[in-house]
Formats: sequence, structure tokens, C-alpha cells
Amino acid sequence: MAQARIKKELMPTEEYVEKVLNVRRVAKVIKGGRRFAFSALVVVGDKNGKVGFALGKSREVSSAIAKALKRAKKDMFKVPMYKTTIPFALKAKHGSSQVLLRSASLGTGVIAGGAVRAIMDAAGIKDVLAKSFGSSNPQNIVKATVKALRTMKSARQLAKMRGKSLSEIVGRDVTNKSNNNEEVQNVAA
Repeated sequence: MAQARIKKELMPTEEYVEKVLNVRRVAKVIKGGRRFAFSALVVVGDKNGKVGFALGKSREVSSAIAKALKRAKKDMFKVPMYKTTIPFALKAKHGSSQVLLRSASLGTGVIAGGAVRAIMDAAGIKDVLAKSFGSSNPQNIVKATVKALRTMKSARQLAKMRGKSLSEIVGRDVTNKSNNNEEVQNVAA
């Protein structure tokens, strides 16, 4: 067990994009005055379809960010992508925050607000349209966006769930005999 942990620590770490979205100072009133603590909201991704977020709390800003980064790397998940965008439009809600994500054509870019933009950049999604409704609290926006991305399924997953072939789901022949093998890979992912 200890050897496995040492090997895991010695393995070269992958290159991750780390973004601090929000640092909040909270005060606890005690007998001698106020005691301050910090909470940091962080998004981590590999720009290749994996993304995670976390909230870290500590008495110092740097340790709150470090805790959040460690937890975010541990809780990363895979986002299904079609070429450089998401497979289909999706809406999700967390608290009073609501997020609408729509796939976009190649070259559109990431048209989204701060918290949603950070997640899309970290995940490596290059073309997406997003709109947030309701509360603009970064924590709730991030949670709504992650909820939307977690519920998203790729064409291959949908085909397997429904007991159909990939061609029936996509609506065209998706075989390896295709001239554009890269497009087949993107659809199947």
C-alpha cells in the first residue's frame, strides 16, 4: 500500500490548467474580536476533456487554494465532446442559478460568462455558447455548469444505453472505412 502511494507521488504529473474563480473572506466573531478564514473556489482541467472543481477552506489564502486544487484534481471527470464543442444543447440548475449551454460551429469561440468560461477553457471546449440566468453566485454557476456537463452523454454511450448501433443514433454511416477517420473518432467519443 505504501509502495503504491510512493509510486503515485513519483509519477510525472500531467499538465493541468488551474484557475482560481473566487476567494472569499469570512469572519467568526469571538471574545477577543474577529477571526478571519478564507474559502477558495478553483477549477482544474487538462484541456483535453477532463475537468474538476472544488472549494477549499483555510485560515490562509494560499493553503485554501492548495486544498481546493488537490480536491479538484481528485474529483475530475470526463466531458463528452464533438470536435471542439459539446454534442448538444443542455440546461441545468443549481440553487437559483441556471445555465444554458449550446453547441456552436467551428470558430465561434467560447461565448460565456466568467465561471462558465473558466470551466470550458479548462475542459478544452473551444466553441460553445452559454448563458447564465438567475443568481450570479460563482459557486452556484459552477455547480450548475458541472451538473450539465456530467449529465451529457456521447453518441456511443447513448447507442449503448438504447441498444442501437452508432449509425442509427448519428443518422449516417459511421464505419472505420470512412475517408475521414478523425471525424469518426470525434463522433464516437
